[in-house]
Amino acid sequence: MTDMPRPADHPHRAATVDELHARPFPSIEAPTHAWFVALRPERRIERDRAAERAQLDRLIQGACQTPPEEDATHWSGRLGPLNLKWESHTEFVTILIWGPEESDVTALAQRVLADGPGLRMASARFRIRRIEDDAEALAIIRSDHAPDSLAASRVLDNSAVIAGDFRPAPDGDMRFSVLVRPDVGPGRVGRIVQRLLEIETYRAMAMLGLVRAREMGPALSDLGTRLAQEVATLGTSDGAAEVSLQALLDISARLEQLATRATFRMSATAAYERIVTIRIDALNETRFEGRQTFGEFMMRRFDPAMRTVEATGHRLTRLTDRARRAGELLRTRVEVELSRQNRELLVSMDRRSDEALRLQHTVEGLSVVAISYYATSLALYVAAPFGKEIGLSKTWMAAGITPLVVLGTWAALRAVRRRLH
Repeated sequence: MTDMPRPADHPHRAATVDELHARPFPSIEAPTHAWFVALRPERRIERDRAAERAQLDRLIQGACQTPPEEDATHWSGRLGPLNLKWESHTEFVTILIWGPEESDVTALAQRVLADGPGLRMASARFRIRRIEDDAEALAIIRSDHAPDSLAASRVLDNSAVIAGDFRPAPDGDMRFSVLVRPDVGPGRVGRIVQRLLEIETYRAMAMLGLVRAREMGPALSDLGTRLAQEVATLGTSDGAAEVSLQALLDISARLEQLATRATFRMSATAAYERIVTIRIDALNETRFEGRQTFGEFMMRRFDPAMRTVEATGHRLTRLTDRARRAGELLRTRVEVELSRQNRELLVSMDRRSDEALRLQHTVEGLSVVAISYYATSLALYVAAPFGKEIGLSKTWMAAGITPLVVLGTWAALRAVRRRLH
């Protein structure tokens, strides 16, 4: 068969295919102990990815392992008797350590925290054991977890029982138990642990939205009150519209500042909440010994917080839209008021122009008289000698010359005005 010519690959094809296989599930053999941490700076813009990568390189080189590529976002391998899985995410970096001896896991965990480039956002310890029956699982759960907030369930077609109370121990770590049946392989154990740590990590990251929502609450209440007061004055004729417009612009600017600060966090919270829901659904939970499941725990504790964040985001959006509409209405009112003032000004200018024109005509009449007076005097000086010769007195000569001079002056001024206009 003749080989068909193959088209050139898109430059991003390899990257999109590799992304499907990025961050594979760990393979964890039970029984074992695991520890997990998610590190993040206090502010997102302060994140130092180079420092995060440097920490990984130190851990790897200490165990004589080869570091990954510079742009790698995940790595997994053995560090002596322990296994380590490192992942770099959009806002945080995660490290998962597991091994047969809890003391070894604890020692490396302390080293990671002491050398970590960020702050601990989430951390958890997993005790992974094999069980023969539900009675053994129930005894372990009762001894390892607080009963008041305990969540426990069967997962993945009854292949394991998971439990957690979501209360940090004195060392700051959450405690989770993963109790698996004897026939469950390391791949399935790794998937269970991965989903649990993702639930804990994304739950913690989503709750940052609640912190931001609570910070914004007083400011939104104050701006909402101010906006209501300004809107109430829009239909009244008293008060300066320019002052109200400036107040609305100030409210809009404050709302835009809040929106700028909150947009990313609100969007991230919605995305993290969705991931938490998907990971819980993937566990395929069923009830264990009447205990609440992880899904029920999140519904009672986590969902109300997310609804608060969602409501705050909607509230911010509604206030921003109201401020924008109020500003547009007030600008329209100002424009109408300016149009009225301009119309009155034009009427006043027309009236003044008429008065100026009448004054000009009056001045022109006086000018004709004044010019004619001086012109007549000059004409009499010129014509006086001739009048004596023919026997005309100066009075009769003035009577004859004056009408002619006045008519000539008037005609000259008219000609000049026509040329000017």
